[in-house]
Amino acid sequence: MRNLSKTIWLCTSSDEERFLRFIADGLKTEIEFKNKIDQNISERGGIQLIIESRMIKSINNYIANSGLTEEEIVKAKKLPDLASIIESIGCNRLLYLVGQKLGSHHVHGTWPSLRIHYLKKHNGLMVPRDHDCATHVNQYAFTPLFVIDAVRAFIRYICCEPDDANGLSLLLNAVEDKIKELYSEVVGSDFEPVNNES
Repeated sequence: MRNLSKTIWLCTSSDEERFLRFIADGLKTEIEFKNKIDQNISERGGIQLIIESRMIKSINNYIANSGLTEEEIVKAKKLPDLASIIESIGCNRLLYLVGQKLGSHHVHGTWPSLRIHYLKKHNGLMVPRDHDCATHVNQYAFTPLFVIDAVRAFIRYICCEPDDANGLSLLLNAVEDKIKELYSEVVGSDFEPVNNES
C-alpha cells in the first residue's frame, strides 16, 4: 500500500519537487550507510574490506543514476508521512487506518498479530497455533483495487491524449467493477445495517 500510495501521489501532480523528494528519500539512507562504512574504514586505519568496496560502489551507482548530487539529496525536503500522502490523494483516513496501521500488525509484531495468527486458547491458556491461517478475503479485493487506482493515476500522468487515458480507464473500471462484484458475493451482508430489533 505504501508504494502504491506514493505512485498515486507522484502521478497526481506535475510538481517536479515531488519526484526529487521521492528519489532523495531512499538515497538519504544510502548516504548514511556509506558514511558509516567510511567511518569503519577510517577506524581501521584506511583498510577497506572487499564487501565494503562493493557496497560503496553500489551506493555510488544509485546516487549517480538518480541525477542528484549527495548535497542535493541531503538538502531535499522529506517526503510527507504516509497518512498525509493518502489524505492528499483524496482518500479517507479509514484507508490509512485499515490498509496501513492494521495491515502492518504482522510486520511490526503487535499483540493483535500474535493473537490472530500465532496463538490460540487451549484449556484456558494461550498456546502457539499451527500454520493454519487462511488469507483474509479482504486481501483479495483491497490490494488489487488499490493497484488499479495506482495504474489509473499513472495512465492519467503519462497519456498526452485524453482519449487514450479514457479508453484505458474504461478497461480498468470494468476490472474494478468485477472485483467489487465478486467481493460483494463473498462478504454477503457484511456492509448492511445491523438489525437491532431482536
